[in-house]
Amino acid sequence: MEIPINFEKGRPIIVIPYQERWPAEFQRIATDLQQSLGDLALRIDHIGSTSVPGLAAKDVIDIQITVADLNDPQIPVRLTANGYTRFSTEYRDVFVGMDDASPQLEKRMVQAKAGDRRAHIHIRELGRFNQRYPLLFRDYLRASAVTRLSYALIKERLAQLFPESSEGYYFIKDPLMDLMYEAAEQWARLTNWAP
Repeated sequence: MEIPINFEKGRPIIVIPYQERWPAEFQRIATDLQQSLGDLALRIDHIGSTSVPGLAAKDVIDIQITVADLNDPQIPVRLTANGYTRFSTEYRDVFVGMDDASPQLEKRMVQAKAGDRRAHIHIRELGRFNQRYPLLFRDYLRASAVTRLSYALIKERLAQLFPESSEGYYFIKDPLMDLMYEAAEQWARLTNWAP
């Protein structure tokens, strides 16, 4: 893999200490999403770094909506009717060693309501690899203090190295997460973890 010398400038990456307000901010958005989707939302989870107590993170709430059928036409209808914008089918997750075109990596995204706090709202199908991955990753980070603290330190250093380039930040962070996933899978087997 050729390493780019210059990464494009973009939105600055700012990693801040864990904020006690994050769970309540998630819950407020999750409640609204549940009201919007009703029984289409099998579960709504707080994922990503803001879901791990004590973990430094970007001030963005990551939310995963789990649905039975990713292509159910009522999902975008109900979300947009309730003020959620920019429903997109253009996003896919990426995982080293997995075909980028795999249905296991397919997802939808929708933008938070105008005026709401910044959130990344991912919609994934129950039972797929990418639906399980963020739940396992979150729970493993909650359970492993060494991994959590090391991950926070790496993210803080990456933000210092790439203050104006999310591209540079994720260029290193994404493969690191895939490495950590191996350890999370071992932890899941040892603890009989289930999402």
